[in-house]
This record gives sequence, structure tokens and C-alpha cells, in this order.
Amino acid sequence: MSEYKQLILANMAWQVEKHQDDPDYFSRHAGPENPVFLWIGSSDSRVVPERITRSPPGSLYIHRNLGNLVSESDLNLMSAVEHALVDLGVKHIIVCGNHDCVTLGRALRGDAKDLIDQWLAPAREVYDNHLEEIDAMSDEESRLSRFVECNVRDQLVRLARSGPVQAAFARGQDVKLHGWVYDLRDGLIKPLMELDRHSDLADVPRPTSVLV
Repeated sequence: MSEYKQLILANMAWQVEKHQDDPDYFSRHAGPENPVFLWIGSSDSRVVPERITRSPPGSLYIHRNLGNLVSESDLNLMSAVEHALVDLGVKHIIVCGNHDCVTLGRALRGDAKDLIDQWLAPAREVYDNHLEEIDAMSDEESRLSRFVECNVRDQLVRLARSGPVQAAFARGQDVKLHGWVYDLRDGLIKPLMELDRHSDLADVPRPTSVLV
């Protein structure tokens, strides 16, 4: 049987099980969404935000991209942030990186090609900004882990400076920005830092390592 057909059959089995366990499950979630969190994370298939946080449908509004990067030129991301803040009224935005990030590994080695190479320009900027600290690590895994942490820090600052977030701050919206890292080795989310509308974005410290 084709692998894609197995996905359809698995969905049908899941639907039957859910309906048997909770007959109102689907009708209950068919109404308007009301998430508390916007999750900006990696596209890594090993990291499933709803599963690792045990979040029910409707509680996480999720945007994923290669390397969990934040750029104001990314209309997809910026419109998602604006929608989350203005229309959904989220209280928290999470930027979550992960241990052994394949995309950042390519940026670190410099072996990305074509479109991925173009996409990774912000990640290479992070590496340049933290070059001495990252290269001081003793081995390749440690270098990548520190790169992941520095990337979360820099992307969170970028997010705080973005138009939609600055507009929310100007409105007095009490939204908090969280930088997290998910460790594939033990399944734990490890908080790195937090920012809010009172944070001095010109003096954001480098986070204490949680992966190395």
C-alpha cells in the first residue's frame, strides 16, 4: 500500500476513535479559534508543538519555517503575527528552536544551496554576530547547540522590533515574547529568555546555555 494511502487510513481510524471517546469532539472545535499562544518554530518533522506541549486544538496558533527565522520581509510570518495579535489577541509569542537543527547545521557548515542558501541569510548573520562564542565550543555538536541558542535570542529580538509587535506594544497590549529550545535528547522544552514591552532591546543579554 502506498504511504500516502496509509495516512488517509490512519486519519479515518483516528476520527472513529475520537468520535467514540468524545461524540462532541469535532463539533466543539468547529467554532472560532481562540488561541493564547503564537508558536514560531522550526519545520523539523521531529518537533510537533501540539504533542510536546499536550495542547488541545485551538490553543496554539502555529507558524513554522526552516530555522525558526524572523524577518520583516517574510510577509507570511508578519501577517501571521499581525493576525495573532490583532484578531486573535494572543497573550504570548514563542520562538522555539530545537537541538540538532538540520537547517542551522547547514548554515554552520556553509553547504546550503540555491533557495535554502538565500533563506539562511539571517542565520548566517546570527553566526557572524556570535562567531567567537560559537567557535569556542569544543566540538561540532556543541557549536551547533550554541548556534541554536544564539539564533533563538536574535530572532526573538527581531520579532520584538517588528512592525506588528511594536504596534501591539504601542497599544499597550500586554504580550510577552518567549525564547525556548526543545531538546530532542530528553524531550524537554528549555526556556532561554523573555521580552515584553518594557524590555530594552538595545541591551538584551546573551542567554545562559541550556543545551551544551
